[in-house]
Amino acid sequence: MIEISDLPTVNATLNTISAILLTIGYVLIRQRRVEAHKRCMLAAFAVSVLFLISYVIYHANAGSTPFTRQGWIRPVYFTILISHIILAFVIVPLALRTLYLAWRERFEQHRRIAKITLPLWLYVSVTGVLIYLMLYQMG
Repeated sequence: MIEISDLPTVNATLNTISAILLTIGYVLIRQRRVEAHKRCMLAAFAVSVLFLISYVIYHANAGSTPFTRQGWIRPVYFTILISHIILAFVIVPLALRTLYLAWRERFEQHRRIAKITLPLWLYVSVTGVLIYLMLYQMG
């Protein structure tokens, strides 16, 4: 049984899987493997939705975890955290719009917005893992 205290690790794992799927999806479309790209990107979206559900459950039950480290790491952590939070809000409508355009087969518009969505989505996924490591794994 998964406990509330396990959810930060679950969330970091889901963010890692999302980043891997996004990267594979990018490689697949560069190889013109459209169906595989589509499946991969839908899987990345599904994993991100699972992350969001898990994240909300965790924070509704456990609140926030303070960052207690001092020194040079503190401004680094908060810079990553603030950019992550802002872009996490931005990525939701961007990802939805990008998927919608692909679903409607408006591929030229899809490609244009995907060039923005992909790097931001990757950044949010990767920085989510970094935040987890800094909060829970740094001694």
